[in-house]
Amino acid sequence: MDERDFFNEKQESKRASFVCPNCRERSDFDVRWMTRTRKQAPPRGANEMDRARFAKSRDYMVRIDDMLACPRCRRRFEIPMSQSVVFI
Repeated sequence: MDERDFFNEKQESKRASFVCPNCRERSDFDVRWMTRTRKQAPPRGANEMDRARFAKSRDYMVRIDDMLACPRCRRRFEIPMSQSVVFI
C-alpha cells in the first residue's frame, strides 16, 4: 500500500512574513502547504502490516513552496525556515 492510500490530501496556503535577503524588505507571502489528514478506516485489501502502519499514522502538513519572489526587487530567494513538515 502507498502512503497516499491512507490520507486525504488538500492544498492550502498560509500567510507568512519573510525578509528578502537581497533588498532587506519585509513582506507577507502566501506559502502553499499540502495538508494530509488520515482517513477514517484503513483501505480495503490492507494486510496486517498496512493496518499497523495506518494505526501509527497521524495528520501532517508538507510545504510545497521552496522559493519565493520578492515583490520589490523581483529576485527569488529560498524560504529561510528549515521546517518543511509539520505534524498537526
